[in-house]
Amino acid sequence: MNTGLNASLSALQAFGNRQAIQANNIANVNTDGFKKQRGLMQEQLLQGVSLTVDRVDIAGPVRVDQTAQGPDEVEMSNTELSEEIPETMINQRSLEANADMVRTQDEMLGTILDMKA
Repeated sequence: MNTGLNASLSALQAFGNRQAIQANNIANVNTDGFKKQRGLMQEQLLQGVSLTVDRVDIAGPVRVDQTAQGPDEVEMSNTELSEEIPETMINQRSLEANADMVRTQDEMLGTILDMKA
């Protein structure tokens, strides 16, 4: 397989999975006790990209609720929208750039095949 195409396709898959992780973090921003995840991109042999998912175990802020038994401390989600939204925008642009690379390589291969025919 074309190594440039392989790199773009593996990056598309990794960025797509990373987008899903970020969407899950954003969806659970108000879930008590939720721990966010991070997708870390890693270089592979033969110009590929892989994604490693890690859970961020940093404690979230604590909220005090009044119950019939007295005050109760509840740990909130450790997801910060001020971090997630910019990361989502960067991830989206990376997806678009890799999709453009796949389109360009497809057009180049089509041109080469047309010249051979």
